[in-house]
Amino acid sequence: MGQSILGIVPARAGSKGIVGKNLRLLAGQPLLAYTANAARQSRLLSKVVLSSESDEILKIGRLVGLETPFIRPIELAADDTPMIEVILHCVRWFRSRGEEYEAVCLLQPTSPLRSADTIDRCISMLWQRDVDSVVSIRPVPSEYNPHWVYFEGPDGWLTLSTGEADPIPSRQQLPRAYHRDGSVFVAKTQNVLERKSLYGARMTGVLSPEVEACDLDTEEQWEALEHRLSLVRRADVAENISGT
Repeated sequence: MGQSILGIVPARAGSKGIVGKNLRLLAGQPLLAYTANAARQSRLLSKVVLSSESDEILKIGRLVGLETPFIRPIELAADDTPMIEVILHCVRWFRSRGEEYEAVCLLQPTSPLRSADTIDRCISMLWQRDVDSVVSIRPVPSEYNPHWVYFEGPDGWLTLSTGEADPIPSRQQLPRAYHRDGSVFVAKTQNVLERKSLYGARMTGVLSPEVEACDLDTEEQWEALEHRLSLVRRADVAENISGT
């Protein structure tokens, strides 16, 4: 494949759900290191840059192998800044310097278990299916399928989220449903610039392995993953000792 793909890792300083997450160590490594490692192992990413308004975060990014060609404007690092504005800033920064990329790949640090293989499968699918965008997805459990989910109205009455009068009667009849897992978003640059969207009219998904399913939003999730990774590390150490 000859397409040029720009990987973008967004990491601002003012995170709220997990305070200071982009400066913290997760199982002994900076959180950014997990995404940086997967991005470096990708066969299809042409360049991977870190977008941050924080000098300290940019320094960590350089240490883990991410490029830091610019500092994100502070006005694009607020709690309510749409991610698409961060991506547009990055794309326009490179375009103003004569660098064009046919697609962008958003890699959020809060999905530290995503692999290079999942990144590359998403990028490949963009061109194989000739779509506007590809997102990594996980299956929705049957009990949360839209055909079995109800909304409560102001009057307290329940209505199916699909708008249908009756639910589908059996699990076997439910259509497959998925949710975005947040680990990989890939979109054609032209679509991003024209529609100011990562999605577009034609979008498809790539199923992430269950082992990679992790989206860090809370301290509890951070602590659970820290414990999980520490167990894996201890198991690896024990295996290495037994093999010597």
